[in-house]
Amino acid sequence: CNYPVPPRMLTHAEQIVGAYLAKEMFGNEPQHGPFSVFATEGGTAAMTYIFQTLKANGLVKPGDKVALGTPIFSPYLEIPPLPEYDMPIVDIRMEEGADWQFSDAELAKLDDPDIKVFCIVNPSNPPSVKLSPDALDRVAAVINERRPDLFVVTDDVYGTFADDFVSLFAKCPRNTLCVYSFSKYFGATGWRLGVIALHEDNVFDEALAALSEDKKKELDRRYSSLTTAPREISFIDRLVADSRAVALNHTAGASTPQQIQMMLFALAGLLDRDDRYKDAAKSLIRKRFNTLELNMGVPPHREANDVNYYPLINLQHLSGRLYGDAFADWFVANKKGYDFLFRLAEETSVGLLPGKGFEVVDASARVSLANLTEAEYAKIGAFARKVISEYHDEYTKQ
Repeated sequence: CNYPVPPRMLTHAEQIVGAYLAKEMFGNEPQHGPFSVFATEGGTAAMTYIFQTLKANGLVKPGDKVALGTPIFSPYLEIPPLPEYDMPIVDIRMEEGADWQFSDAELAKLDDPDIKVFCIVNPSNPPSVKLSPDALDRVAAVINERRPDLFVVTDDVYGTFADDFVSLFAKCPRNTLCVYSFSKYFGATGWRLGVIALHEDNVFDEALAALSEDKKKELDRRYSSLTTAPREISFIDRLVADSRAVALNHTAGASTPQQIQMMLFALAGLLDRDDRYKDAAKSLIRKRFNTLELNMGVPPHREANDVNYYPLINLQHLSGRLYGDAFADWFVANKKGYDFLFRLAEETSVGLLPGKGFEVVDASARVSLANLTEAEYAKIGAFARKVISEYHDEYTKQ
């Protein structure tokens, strides 16, 4: 029993998890050189460490903008406005009518040089849709051709539930920090099994080298307890040090048991050459999605890029699908979507999160298809249908 050595990640664990990430994140894309992996206490720690180290090293400062591909996991919305960062948010909004993909007009916002960081969850959380091959290419073109200085964070936790998944980590290797967690795919939430991956040739180290001499001297003092050559510490190893206030660098990252569990999961994924586990996991999620939709009274509909892990019940659209556009307009005008979640909790003891907390425009509810039994998803669907039917009765009596 000992502290993990090296502190970033156990040597063989990094090799095995790295091979797993290459298999799951690159698809048919070629690998652009080696990349390093930092074992973290879940994806939540990864998010925290990235923002901390960007700020500590002067790569972002108050007033710099952060672009978010919205809708997005709510902490990405809540971290930038904190006083220690004070970074205005620019929405790069996915279009629901285009199966939650980016338009060229939205991507053009990334041309703003004041935007220093672009964060995206792919597949999205919610509405659980991966970037299409075309959208992925268009995002990559903006970054590679127009914003080669942009820092990109791609949170690909749900990529293993998608068909033919390719990450921005593969398309924009120099710009992209990849965040991945084993917890969702392997049903190990609470274990805190996450990683940050970064290619050895990257813009983060390039930006460190371009800092002013005064800033470099300040950072020399920050990292002087670790080495006599602090300027040689790479960005990913600064993530490791900053995660433990530098002085506790030797106790950074995930514990040895966590790393061994990660390694076992990664080996399971590498050895499953016929994708039996992956197919079973995707099949389970999609079966629950069909159950939800059927009990809402609508035929199940799935687009090619849908992943279905965190689908949204768009109450406005559901109203229209069930009873027509005129009723949907009345439903929105009378704000009938707002009490849906409270009624659901009171009458069925099922709690769902509102889409508004994830920057979803329409009244909606986010459903996780990983947590409940099929019978409970049937109950949620039937309740949604019941509530909208009651509102339709009210509509017809006016």
